[in-house]
Amino acid sequence: MLFTELGLSEPILRAIAEEGYTSPTPIQAKSIPAVLKGGDLLAAAQTGTGKTAGFTLPILQRLSSSKTSGGKRLLRVLILTPTRELAAQVQESVMTYGRYTDLKSTVIFGGVGANPQIKAIAAGLDILVATPGRLLDLMSQKCVSLDAVEILVLDEADRMLDMGFLRDIKKVLAALPKKRQNLLFSATFSDEIKSLADGLLNSPELIEVARSNSTNEAIAQLIHPVDRTKKQALLAHLIKGNDWKQVLVFTRTKHGANKLVTQLEKDGITCMAIHGNKSQSARTKALADFKAGKLTALVATDIAARGIDIDQLPHVVNFDLPNVSEDYVHRIGRTGRAGSNGVAVSLVCVDEHQMLRDIERLIKQKLPQEIIAGFEPDPNAVAQPIQLRSQQHQQSRKPSTQKPGGGNANSGRGKPAAKRSSPPKKSFSR
Repeated sequence: MLFTELGLSEPILRAIAEEGYTSPTPIQAKSIPAVLKGGDLLAAAQTGTGKTAGFTLPILQRLSSSKTSGGKRLLRVLILTPTRELAAQVQESVMTYGRYTDLKSTVIFGGVGANPQIKAIAAGLDILVATPGRLLDLMSQKCVSLDAVEILVLDEADRMLDMGFLRDIKKVLAALPKKRQNLLFSATFSDEIKSLADGLLNSPELIEVARSNSTNEAIAQLIHPVDRTKKQALLAHLIKGNDWKQVLVFTRTKHGANKLVTQLEKDGITCMAIHGNKSQSARTKALADFKAGKLTALVATDIAARGIDIDQLPHVVNFDLPNVSEDYVHRIGRTGRAGSNGVAVSLVCVDEHQMLRDIERLIKQKLPQEIIAGFEPDPNAVAQPIQLRSQQHQQSRKPSTQKPGGGNANSGRGKPAAKRSSPPKKSFSR
């Protein structure tokens, strides 16, 4: 199938073609016609499959073909995302593929000054991309009106729930017109997502691409058993011994990420950390340097890395296994994109054996294990308890005075495709 078969207008098709793309991914091929029909949509697909283009392209088409007559522009589309980086990249996608339309859009999120965002809204918009916290802030200041919104998008809805945004989402929903199109995109169809969908969507079309808990066959997965005290040395050994040039490393905590960066730098490995305690400028610089090849390793926590979009990322390392099994699938999904192969390595100590069993049960496969000479784990080692992230989630869902759109929203995914490589015909994968 080609984009020219999906009912998109010439200006949008021209922008797509100039980016070097001709064929939609499966989620795009299904969601674009569904959105164009005007009904509600509940869509699930793995990270990197093209969910962002699945809604930005048909939204641009719908707004272009039903322009409001005269007067000031009215805000007609609201796209909610859990994190700042994701919001910025969704906005980038809107601008890239809407550049030959006369539609106006902007993005708002916390962690930066609000005045430029307020001015952009006041100038008149068709599309607003926002994190929940900053949106509610500006709504309370009467700086943004949602009275004319025709289309609502909840992007990465599962992560928004994980981050405790449910109450904020409900406040936003209460300010929207009752008659509107609702699009809910998620990596998984959890019970919480189904509950949210039941209260939000009206007879939605259901789209699911691949099993929600499956892993990409293009990703080679490997477990290296090792003692907890030798993990850092083993990681340095793997990076330097295999001459890895670009490695995304996951840790369980922000403190663990900072500590690992310090240790790796002592081993001569260029690296930076990305997590919620880092400033917006620091996170942006770390990600840009990593994409540009100036850093060998980017060390990230789960929320910070959600949606990191890097073409042909060769290696992902789980320095710590995630407490929530589904996050393993999200983590390793950063590699093996756009038809390229990837390697996902997990360094597993005795503390994490139950986590590994849970992951293998979820993905329905036994992961191969390889012990590296010189890093053999102590067979008599005793497991130490690890605080489960689910306990932290329960605490985070209690009422809080912290504004979630500002301090800890950390990642994103934007353009719908891998950049052009060489063949003229290809599909895009973001």
